[in-house]
Amino acid sequence: MAKILCITLNPAIDITLSLDTLKVGAVNRVANSQTHPAGKGINVASILAQLGHDITVTGFLGQQNRQSFDDKFSQLNFDNQFVYVAGETRQNIKIAENNGQMTDINGKGFLVDERAKAELLTKIDNLAKQHDFIVMSGSLPQGFSLDDFANLMVNIQQKNPKLAIDTSGEALKIAIKHNPFLIKPNTDELAESFGVACQTLDEQIQLFQKLNSKIEHIVISMGEKGVHWLKRSPTQQTITATSPKVTVKSTVGAGDTLVAGMVHGLLSLDDERQILTQAVAMASHAVTIIGFDVANQQRLTELSSQIQII
Repeated sequence: MAKILCITLNPAIDITLSLDTLKVGAVNRVANSQTHPAGKGINVASILAQLGHDITVTGFLGQQNRQSFDDKFSQLNFDNQFVYVAGETRQNIKIAENNGQMTDINGKGFLVDERAKAELLTKIDNLAKQHDFIVMSGSLPQGFSLDDFANLMVNIQQKNPKLAIDTSGEALKIAIKHNPFLIKPNTDELAESFGVACQTLDEQIQLFQKLNSKIEHIVISMGEKGVHWLKRSPTQQTITATSPKVTVKSTVGAGDTLVAGMVHGLLSLDDERQILTQAVAMASHAVTIIGFDVANQQRLTELSSQIQII
């Protein structure tokens, strides 16, 4: 299997509370709760590790509440190259209702100083050439500017072109401008970043043509409407996957699982239809559970049989 570097600039401790229906302004009774060290890049790393890849993780973490992250990295046999900064890693509250609706309350987190930024850049400079693929996912922490993000992308791409980005807002616009190997926005993130409708395949193609995009793989997730894959090489084409019908328990980690599935497929498989089918099946399983687990082969086969590739 491959050696993959997963970068999480702004991790979080996710506290997921499951309940019947959220009653705003009233007392709510939690049916189940889970707390786990997370962040989009760490979530991607967890899935890729379960798929058998050799994982290195880096980014920033708060020194004061690092233990749960250190324990997870040790348990999953990650090569831990995080830069530890003063303060605590943020906590995110995720309220999962039985109807599949998710309410997020995200914490603010630590402040990154110039010393920490320089240390991370040095680490990634040394790591980039040593890995087959690099994934950078999630938001930017306080003190880490859009210019810092652009500079980090450029430095990575100079050493390793196999860079996948999953972010949103202004950071997504910066990422697209620098043409990474793969991006994985959803339709809401594209509409928010560029102020245009992005629901249909034609609208999505027009947007990236207008942006003069040279991104090799644009994977656009659309929830229950499926996934569009805009692919540049060896020939320009679009591939659409429908989503299987599943009962949604939590959408947390579904996008991260899709990223991991696409990276795994691009590294392991030759057939594009198989790559996308497997990635969508993995992401579809993710919404049916609380937490992060790769479906067993029987479950993947069952979900894949419901997916149509167009």
